[in-house]
Amino acid sequence: MRRTRYVAAVGAAALLLAATAACGAKDDGNKAEVFTWWTTGSEALGLEALQGVLKDKHPDIAFINGGTAGGGGSAKDVLASRLAANDPPDSFQAHAGAEMLDYINSGKVQDLSNLYEEFGLTTAFPADLLDLVTKDGKKYSIPSNVHRANVMWASIPVLTEVGIDFNQITYATISDFIADLEKIKAANPDITPLTVAGTWTQVHLLETVLIAELGPEMYNGIWDGSTDPAGPEVGAALGVFETLMSYTNTDSEGEEWDFATQKLIDGKGAFNIMGDWVPAQFVEQNQIMGTDWTWAPAPGTAGVFDFLADSFTLPVDAPHPDGAKAWLDVIASVEGQAAFNKVKGSIPARTDVNLSDFSEYQQQAAAAYAQDTIVGSLQHGAAASIAQGDAINKAVAKFRSGNSNLSEFHAEFAKAVTG
Repeated sequence: MRRTRYVAAVGAAALLLAATAACGAKDDGNKAEVFTWWTTGSEALGLEALQGVLKDKHPDIAFINGGTAGGGGSAKDVLASRLAANDPPDSFQAHAGAEMLDYINSGKVQDLSNLYEEFGLTTAFPADLLDLVTKDGKKYSIPSNVHRANVMWASIPVLTEVGIDFNQITYATISDFIADLEKIKAANPDITPLTVAGTWTQVHLLETVLIAELGPEMYNGIWDGSTDPAGPEVGAALGVFETLMSYTNTDSEGEEWDFATQKLIDGKGAFNIMGDWVPAQFVEQNQIMGTDWTWAPAPGTAGVFDFLADSFTLPVDAPHPDGAKAWLDVIASVEGQAAFNKVKGSIPARTDVNLSDFSEYQQQAAAAYAQDTIVGSLQHGAAASIAQGDAINKAVAKFRSGNSNLSEFHAEFAKAVTG
């Protein structure tokens, strides 16, 4: 497997009931309150599928949806407030990678290594993924899936209308991509060449630009300290991001990711760069791959898999440890990962799930994950800590609103990385 291992401090997953009891938590009912930000599109469908598996495997456990929208930051703020107030859910969603380290270092999650033994998980996940959910030999969360972030989605009818061959959209460089964005803009000013939603989706776009312009090694270096975020190479990449943003819609403030996808479905947008939770939205609206929509790696990133993985934790003092254990059993199981990922659009974190009845895209993504160079997502917590991600989101929002110029944006980005 050809991989560039990115350096991002990580923590991982599994559940230890003895530790819960030691913290004094009491199980006052057969229930499991689970905190996620899965509230729209394929995310909500995936959560519903997991609830179905929970009902089958643990019919005595009542599921309580404790989540809130806003995976780009607002949901994490709500979670942080609850944890600070010693009001944790029974389990919460966290991205494998640097994001987990914040929860581990603050003592908010438990070492769940014993559950890896109990659930038979020690060989169920790829070694690289296990590394990302492990700190000091201890595992702190159970991965549920693997997503690819550097995917470009396209409307076939829109591209056909403006004279772009939808079979030829694997762009070697962003410059090649910009040439087609300009072509779309000139052909029909009512079509948005590149759609975006709220700030976090713009940061998602930014990370793919950094990967394309810097290459995987220098991109990884931003997070391990070997690339100077204040250096000219990063500054030039931010300039390319500025150019791309000039082709985007201006009605994005406060919108979630599905807003940008819908523009493609409605024939109002040509391209969107977003993670592979997108296809379910196409499928839900009877859009056919190869007829209505298609995909390619984000421009300049062919051969790279921009990685993120959702995972689930056991907080310290979780009020319902039996429910938490049941939920984590579902997350860890073959049937849970199959049911969830089929509708979520991701690929299972487990390596022993049969993918024969998964979508064509998912099978292609699994093949790419096995052979491409792997880098960690900035926006989705694999490469950047919560503090770094929050600061970068603020810098992008300020830049987008016209309250900083490119030089100021570069300085704020560098400060966000270095602290």
